[in-house]
This record gives sequence, structure tokens and C-alpha cells, in this order.
Amino acid sequence: MAAAAAAEAEAAAGDEAWCRETVPRVMELVSPRLPQRDACALLAVSPWCHRALVANPKLWEWSLAWASSLEWPPRYCHLKIINLEFAQDIDDRHFVRLKEMGCTSLQELELLNINACQKVSDKGIETITSLCPNLRALSIYWIVGLTDLTIRHIVQNCKHIVDLNLSGCKNISDKGMQLVADNYEGLKKLNITRCIKLTDDGLQEVLQKCSSLESLNLYALSSFSDKVYKKIGSLTNLTFLDLCGAQNVTDDGLSCISRCVCLTYLNLSWCVRVTDVGVVAIAQGCRSLQLLSLFGIVGVTDVCLEALSKHCSRSLTTLDVNGCIGIKKRSRDDLIQLFPLLRCFKVHS
Repeated sequence: MAAAAAAEAEAAAGDEAWCRETVPRVMELVSPRLPQRDACALLAVSPWCHRALVANPKLWEWSLAWASSLEWPPRYCHLKIINLEFAQDIDDRHFVRLKEMGCTSLQELELLNINACQKVSDKGIETITSLCPNLRALSIYWIVGLTDLTIRHIVQNCKHIVDLNLSGCKNISDKGMQLVADNYEGLKKLNITRCIKLTDDGLQEVLQKCSSLESLNLYALSSFSDKVYKKIGSLTNLTFLDLCGAQNVTDDGLSCISRCVCLTYLNLSWCVRVTDVGVVAIAQGCRSLQLLSLFGIVGVTDVCLEALSKHCSRSLTTLDVNGCIGIKKRSRDDLIQLFPLLRCFKVHS
């Protein structure tokens, strides 16, 4: 049986290697020679063919060229989603080529993900967004060369954005945030993780004008003051808030955030100025919390745990108190008694 299992594992590994190494080469050689309908069907059927497409700029360009062709089957003429995440060889030239070919298949595109496509510049963003006027979600995570000019192009070309991921775009400043605030009052999701040039002024504009926000990710941003965190309390629809590393948020700030009664996810990891007072306020106000992280906060004790048990026991499934030395260890039975729905509980070693 052991030999059979080993043989089966070896065969599976061989199949995967074939898919990973051979399929892309075959696609590049064969696809230009296939009738367009056959090649389209091939891309739709095999996930490995799709991966080969994303990884190879020539194939990607060739496929989208089909999308603008009259011979493309009708069901493929209305693309809704394009995911080019980590397609590291994609650059401005590919987007410019699409525009030069008069590509019209992106008119109905709703989601574009070009995360970590480091060779794309402000010019590339201008070009691709000009082809996607109905875009609703745009993710440009970790394209570190982009500037506020990118935001200007986005707001000029795409009027319907509700989900914007700018995580890791380190050169975007308050000017970019002002453009977001002025043009996307209906914004639902904003991720500005590690946008280190932002200050209170830029974020305050967004918080004031984008009052419909449901998700706000401020991970690894330590420069904002408590007055900004207090304004978050006005976002009555907020369900997701990540403040990991917010070293200036205080109990007063959390008391204001506790007005976000719809919150289900709250990350307070390394919010070192927080104490029981702030967490108790959160427990009392945010009674739908499903996940709460207090990782690394030494100023909290069992007092906050008791408040969470009293007010959030019917919703809380994940609680991280790793590094919270004021909270004592408990047995599994004790935890279940405090939080009947708890599936994940992390404590300090």
C-alpha cells in the first residue's frame, strides 16, 4: 500500500509539473494557429491555460485582441472581471496596444486587479482606465511607482468606483486622497495600507465625504492622530476596520469608533495606547463583532474580556490576545462558557 501511495503521489507531481511547465509553452506555440473560437474555448476550460495566459504578456495581449474582434463568441464580448495579479511582465505597452487596436470589450468591465504589476506606471493606469468607463472595483496593490497622477486618471476615467485598493502605493499623498474624497462619495471599500505619505488632512477629507464606507483598511499606518480615529465613528455603515499599528489611537478614539455599531471585524494589534477603557467601550457599542485582535496590547486585562463576554458572546468567533500579559490563560471549557461561538482564541505564551 505504501508503494502504491508513493507511486500515486509521484504521478500527481508529474501531472502538476506538466501543467506548470508544458502547458504555457504549448499555449504559446499552438494558440496563434488555432481558430479563435477553439482557442477561446481552450482558455475557458482549463485553469492551467488561464494561468499561462496571465503569466505570459504575449498571450494576454493576444487574448484581449480577440476580445475586440467580431469573431469572439457573443458571451465573451462582455468581460466583467480581469485578474492580472502578479503578472510581473505586464507593462504600459500592453495597455497602449489595446487602445491602439480600438479594444471595446472592456466597456462593461467591473473589476480590474493588477496587483503587484510593478512595470505599470501612471501612464499605464491612464490608458487602461480610459478603456473601462464602468469599472467599479480597482486594485493596484504594491505598484510602488504610482503617484497622485494615477488617482487623477482614475477619477477622470472611471466615475463609478466603489472599491479601491491602493495598498502599498507609497507615493500617493493627501492630494490623491482629496481627489478620492471629491469624486467617490459613494465609495464602499478603501484600502490604504502602507500609504505612508498620507496625513490627517487627507484621511479626514475621505472620512467626511465618503460617509458610506463599509470597509476601511489602515494597516501599518502609525502617523495619524487620535482626532482622525475619532472621526471614524461617523461611518455608520462600517463593518471592517483594520488599525493594526495605529500607535496614536487612544481610548477616546475607540470610544468614538464604538458608535460603528455594524462592525464585525476590528484589528487593534499593536495599538499600544489602548487600555481596558477603550475595549470595554467597543464591547458595549459594537455588539456584532465576529473578530477582534488585541495582539500586543499590554494595557488590557480580564476586565475587557468580561465586557466582551457580556456584550459580544453571541457573535464573537475569533479573539486574539497574544501578548496581552494582563489576560490570564483559560481552559477550553472556560472559554466556551465565556464565548459559546468562539472558534479561534490566541493567548500569550
